[in-house]
Amino acid sequence: MTHLVVVEATNLIQSGDIVRAEAILTALVETEGDNALIEVLDDIPSKDLLAVIREYDSSKQSLLNLLITPEQFARVVVLERLYKDMSHEQLRGMMNSVIFREDADANEFIEAIAELEFGYETFADYLSDRAEEVVGETFAALDTEDISRSEISDHDWKELTWLLRHEHADIYNIVLVLLKAKLQERIIPEVVLTGEDDDEAIEATTPEEKTPKEEEDEDSAI
Repeated sequence: MTHLVVVEATNLIQSGDIVRAEAILTALVETEGDNALIEVLDDIPSKDLLAVIREYDSSKQSLLNLLITPEQFARVVVLERLYKDMSHEQLRGMMNSVIFREDADANEFIEAIAELEFGYETFADYLSDRAEEVVGETFAALDTEDISRSEISDHDWKELTWLLRHEHADIYNIVLVLLKAKLQERIIPEVVLTGEDDDEAIEATTPEEKTPKEEEDEDSAI
């Protein structure tokens, strides 16, 4: 029975019928219980499972999001980058609905994700549109023992950042480096687009900025 469900669900997912695939999987809970669905999720290829889970968030819940284990979710979420979604909106919605679900220990999910390749990059992508706040001074006020998790419990980026800073410092430090790199990538194109023209650049050249050829010519004149 379980094998047939896996095959049918996988075929539906690969054909693009996410709604029917999700319905077949969640129907297992009614007939065989929560554990049956958890076992099936282990057998479905991660990329196919991702196709289902990324369609649901806190505004549109699925039993899959409510029952998926930290290890299963970690294997799935690190593949989100393959969709090349520059906004990362679905990543945030997916992570928020799973990591911050009522019965979940968010730290278990954080640890499971960090253990996998591209796990740190996944956190950086999740926080990318808040990079300036996380890296800069705006959010620095929360980097103190006086602020409790309950005070910033938004079930979103602030709470995840707090957890990384206060309970997973090693992970946070690596993610911070990745966020700074993302900010730098944004700055460089702006500099190129708003840079001076060649004439202005030449006029602004200081003696220290002379090329080796210019210095050689001056030495020859002396």
